[in-house]
Amino acid sequence: MTTTSRSVISSGAERAGRRWSRRLAVLLLPLAVALPPGTADAEYADVVLNRLSEAADMAPVIFPHWFHRVRFRCKVCHSDSELGFKMRVGANPMDMQRLQEGEYCGACHNGQIAWGLENCELCHSGKMGLPTHIKGGHETSGPGRW
Repeated sequence: MTTTSRSVISSGAERAGRRWSRRLAVLLLPLAVALPPGTADAEYADVVLNRLSEAADMAPVIFPHWFHRVRFRCKVCHSDSELGFKMRVGANPMDMQRLQEGEYCGACHNGQIAWGLENCELCHSGKMGLPTHIKGGHETSGPGRW
């Protein structure tokens, strides 16, 4: 039985594909080991909250400000009539008890409007050691001044 050139080419291409897949896996494995899952650095304009987190052996909270801002007007969170967040880093005395009582983030993150507080890693996703700050500084607040 003679082997056709088509089957030789096909089997050669398959072997080359398997070799390429193995090489890619070998290259990516160290990267997968080096990057711990579930931790993040803040993106531009994110608010990092770490005043109490690390003291409680929790990762810092990364609050994606612009993710929320494109969905809601500023006054939803930043006014006396709604959630009452002050527009200064560290000016809001948030802790888990207040959130569980429906204050601050807990007003929406109650399991009905948005995910509940039992999903810790969805908020506590920062790298340990990140200081409390706004990534990019206070000028990231968008058009205009506060």
